[in-house]
Amino acid sequence: MSQKITAVFDGKVFYPTEPLALPANTRVRLSIEVLPAQKQESVSFLATARSLHLSGPADWSSKIDKN
Repeated sequence: MSQKITAVFDGKVFYPTEPLALPANTRVRLSIEVLPAQKQESVSFLATARSLHLSGPADWSSKIDKN
């Protein structure tokens, strides 16, 4: 099976930009083609935090002083 994907290299690891339907530890062969840089859309911290769908008390700071 052959499939083309886009990934980002962080200096050590390649991260796919979309999910892959591969089992963990599957061996693959990579062929590198450097793509032109794209302007990254800035995402706010609040948008990122909301996207995580965290659950907890309505006021997360209500017990901030208790461990």
